[in-house]
Amino acid sequence: MNALNEYLDSRTDETIKTLDELVRIPTQVPPGENYEKIMNYMAQRLEDLDFQVEKLVMPRELFVKKNPRMAHLTGERVNLSAIKDAGKEKTLLINTHLDVVPADSNWSVPPFECTIKEGRIFGRGVADSKGGVAALLTVLSAMKELEIEQGYNLNIAMTTDEEMGPYSGLCYLADLGKLKADFFLSMDGDSDDITTASNGNADWQIDVLGKSYHSGSSFLGVNAIEKTIPVMNGLMELKKKIEKRRSKVPSSMAISQKTGIKTLMPVLNITLINGGVKQNIVPDRCTMKGDRRYIPEEKFEDVCKEMNDAIAMVREKHPDIDLKISCDDVYAPMLTDMNHPWIKEVKKMAEITAGKEIRLVGAQGSLDVAYAVRVTGLPACCFGTGRRTESNAHAGDENILIEDLVMYTKFLGKLICGANNLSE
Repeated sequence: MNALNEYLDSRTDETIKTLDELVRIPTQVPPGENYEKIMNYMAQRLEDLDFQVEKLVMPRELFVKKNPRMAHLTGERVNLSAIKDAGKEKTLLINTHLDVVPADSNWSVPPFECTIKEGRIFGRGVADSKGGVAALLTVLSAMKELEIEQGYNLNIAMTTDEEMGPYSGLCYLADLGKLKADFFLSMDGDSDDITTASNGNADWQIDVLGKSYHSGSSFLGVNAIEKTIPVMNGLMELKKKIEKRRSKVPSSMAISQKTGIKTLMPVLNITLINGGVKQNIVPDRCTMKGDRRYIPEEKFEDVCKEMNDAIAMVREKHPDIDLKISCDDVYAPMLTDMNHPWIKEVKKMAEITAGKEIRLVGAQGSLDVAYAVRVTGLPACCFGTGRRTESNAHAGDENILIEDLVMYTKFLGKLICGANNLSE
């Protein structure tokens, strides 16, 4: 391990170069048109490292069926599975997604190339989550060059469409049976904590119906926007009730320090309202959309029932309101036992490498990892290269610290070598 650590220290520039090559392939979704290009890059790199590589394209008809609201997106939904059998008893699955969110105008540097300043690397996706991929390629190259034995057989899954969901490339590979392993590490996380749980995510939509008419005689029509007000008030009452609940799962240190919220909490959000076509026309429809993040102790069925019951109360008070409601499960919650030997192993390797205590926590957001866990039953956790409140993932000037990237390469080296090869 000393030889590997020294090698990795000397290969920091190489890791940054690899990260720059990944960032320069613009895999933003929507639309996701460069998935094949980045998977070709990954396939070549992994084949050179003696992996058996398979590119897997989600059929268009399946993509549309599972993601009907994204049927307009263009480009093939390409994913990659890479296997390296070292004759070991156990297999380690390592995954992350290579799609990124689009870059807006709030960047001080070019988003689709790496810029280094003040000890940080800037670029879209460096934290979420191409930094981990660059670190992984450096570690695998180092182990081959130094002839260091793997502690596990490796199953590498590089996937797409995580940033859109609900049925991502990882979900597709899970259903294909391509995630066979004993343990699961997702690199889609930050380096502040190790994520062993996450909230589930349900999307909801309410369509309030009215009757169009000339606004000069609006009393002869039915204003759908105005009819939406009691519905919104009903949702706000439900929001107060929901957001008093707490999970038993600890929240991230960053959130705890910033908000005082010590454990995961459920949330109800109204995130989109659309209605009307012109100022002088009474709107005949108003659509509200939002999401309901639910804690691991809650069930999707109960979430939907609670939403429907709240709307039923609104209808009872306002029988003249005509509406339709739908509720769709996007990602289930994830929950891995914090006392599982695999979680303890990841925590041990992370703490040895980082030289500090790293907590086991839950994520307020939702992950496609949860779907894969539900299908495979694998013990899983997430640990990555960014920092939750500093890296600006999904925002302008996304960045990671160079020292965190170096730390992560060493962490992966220790983990992949396995406990039997670890020299503390």
